[in-house]
Amino acid sequence: MRDGLREANVPRCHDSLATTRQAVVDGDVYNSHAEWRRSGEIVRVKGKVVVVTGSARGIGRALAERFIREGAAVVVASDIDQESLAASCAEIGATPQVADVTSESQVKDLIDSTEARHGPIDLFCSNAGISHPGGPEVADVDFEHVFDVNYRSHLYAARNLVPKMTARGEGYLLNTASAAGVLTQIGSLAYAVTKHAAVALAEWLSVSYGDRGLKVSVLCPQGVRTRLLLGERGERDNFLTPGAIEPSEVAEAVVAGLADERFLILPHPEVAEYMRRKASDYDRWLRGMRRLQARVRENPGTAMKT
Repeated sequence: MRDGLREANVPRCHDSLATTRQAVVDGDVYNSHAEWRRSGEIVRVKGKVVVVTGSARGIGRALAERFIREGAAVVVASDIDQESLAASCAEIGATPQVADVTSESQVKDLIDSTEARHGPIDLFCSNAGISHPGGPEVADVDFEHVFDVNYRSHLYAARNLVPKMTARGEGYLLNTASAAGVLTQIGSLAYAVTKHAAVALAEWLSVSYGDRGLKVSVLCPQGVRTRLLLGERGERDNFLTPGAIEPSEVAEAVVAGLADERFLILPHPEVAEYMRRKASDYDRWLRGMRRLQARVRENPGTAMKT
């Protein structure tokens, strides 16, 4: 059974628990510091204008709180949940703005109103995300809603920010995807497909506009202890739960990744190795994932234990 897990290239429980404070990519260890480089010059978060969507709770709230701690001039926190957003912003000191990121007009208004009040946006974090269980049988309306939140919201932000950022020769887009965007997601076709699309969009933007001052990073965590993973009251039994990390630890990896202008930010550093193994022997990886899927279906709470 352990050999099957290795063949699937998926994390064992102790793998993720051992890496909760640092992000390691390609052998490098990045300790937390909130600054990023542009054209050889260190540019600090302090004094910058930042927007974070999906920030009423979870990763988004942790990012907003961390940027505030690092001295951002303003952090505009956005979410569709007005009541939770207001409470969160009151606690962490962010500026709230309700927006539905599935609406391009509301994304545009979020950008325009922020820049009218605070000046050009330096860092825009497209973080809102949802999931939906099931495969091809999922109704079009449900699949499209996941696409709207997980992919099109990133497209809307890029459509309205890239011309401004490239015109002034600087700006940063941070798009939250998932390890599912570079591997896959057992049990949710919509989540796997839309997170792959989010990664592909970020790649394309980086290739197309990286020489014109636009910086792009894509955040790809595995299990994170949020409502998306654990459920409303933490009641959900999930095979990723044993190795899940806290949202604050994701934020720690983000500021480190931004500091290095790292395209792929991996709060679970073992994902880089899974990607290499997947690419080196795709068929073996697929066989291993089928075995993991069988274990998850049999007992989702213990599938990752060895």
